[in-house]
Amino acid sequence: MTNGFYNADRTVLRIAGADHVSFLEGLVSNSVARVAEGPVYAAMLSPQGKYLFDFIMSSGENSILLDVCADRAAALAQRLTMYRLRADVEITDTGLAVLQGFDEMPEGAFMDPRSDALGWRMYGDGCGIPELDRAAWDALRVANEIPETGVELLPDDTYILENGFERLNGVDFRKGCYVGQEVTARMKHKTELKKGLVSVSVDGEADAGTPITTDGKPAGTLHTVSGGQGLAYLRFDRANGEMLAGTAVICRN
Repeated sequence: MTNGFYNADRTVLRIAGADHVSFLEGLVSNSVARVAEGPVYAAMLSPQGKYLFDFIMSSGENSILLDVCADRAAALAQRLTMYRLRADVEITDTGLAVLQGFDEMPEGAFMDPRSDALGWRMYGDGCGIPELDRAAWDALRVANEIPETGVELLPDDTYILENGFERLNGVDFRKGCYVGQEVTARMKHKTELKKGLVSVSVDGEADAGTPITTDGKPAGTLHTVSGGQGLAYLRFDRANGEMLAGTAVICRN
């Protein structure tokens, strides 16, 4: 394969065993049954409805593969083990490399279920394959408003609907119960989102994590910045006109 990149920041876990589908179905934000039709993006939430993990689910041999941030893989495996109880489920690290590309899709690859703009993915051997350019990947994420684990998506803090999971095909409101569903459903059907992740223009220098203010009042936080554009978590009632992140001028796109 000559047109792909190795993403060293991802790990692939395998969930197997006789109960693996029903086990995951009760834990994740999207329909596990849909994996039979193609890869599915999903999250695992706390009982309070806050984000814990996000991953891409795909079919393995008598199993489901979870493509997850490498830094969160061990914690995810531990959390799944906590919920396993008497279920016939096995959780293992496959050791597979996550490969990504944006040109012709090779056999065995699939389009990223969040957005076709993110290219294709496949799992295999990363030896001899160049690593994914993180700056280029961040620019692509910013252009398409894609949150990243540990950057925009913060465990025990983020709500997935405020971070675009409905737009990114990461939540199914018609599936059965799962951990955190009640809060997510209430945010969808009974409230209007007052905060969220949006794209902004950034005029000046500002680091990720810089607080954003409007007329001296807290308005949100700047996250990933790339080429004068960025992703910011904002209070919508204070996201009008020019804002400041340190000395940089921020405007909602």
